[in-house]
Amino acid sequence: MSAIRTASAHWEGDLFTGSGQVSLESSGVGTYDVTWASRAEEPGGKTSPEELIAAAHSACFNMAFSNGLAKAGTPPTTLDTTAAVTFVPGTGITEITLSTVGSVPGMSAEDFQKAAEEAKDGCPVSQALKAVPSITVEARLAD
Repeated sequence: MSAIRTASAHWEGDLFTGSGQVSLESSGVGTYDVTWASRAEEPGGKTSPEELIAAAHSACFNMAFSNGLAKAGTPPTTLDTTAAVTFVPGTGITEITLSTVGSVPGMSAEDFQKAAEEAKDGCPVSQALKAVPSITVEARLAD
């Protein structure tokens, strides 16, 4: 069984002075403004393709990570992950760093890091982003 999710975008004007909106169609949760400035300079209350990729990557990673931990017999209590996507104008996305903190009873920090690396490699969004030169994960257990 497959699942198809859709989003759409509308743009008016040229790259540098134009603007647009991206709509999350499948969920219907919203339409968000985008501009070149929000992508390459300051967000200014608008989103960017890279922020949307970061949202998708952090959510997908948490799902893959929680599944891997559960299959290993150490289900997490919580996982909190931030994805930082680096965009360089004229070059593209150069780096993604996943920073995750988890509460996993009975797991060592070393095993947690190893499981995080496996989740990063197996996550479908990581797979889709293989052209990105560097995708890393920084994992630590909650205090």
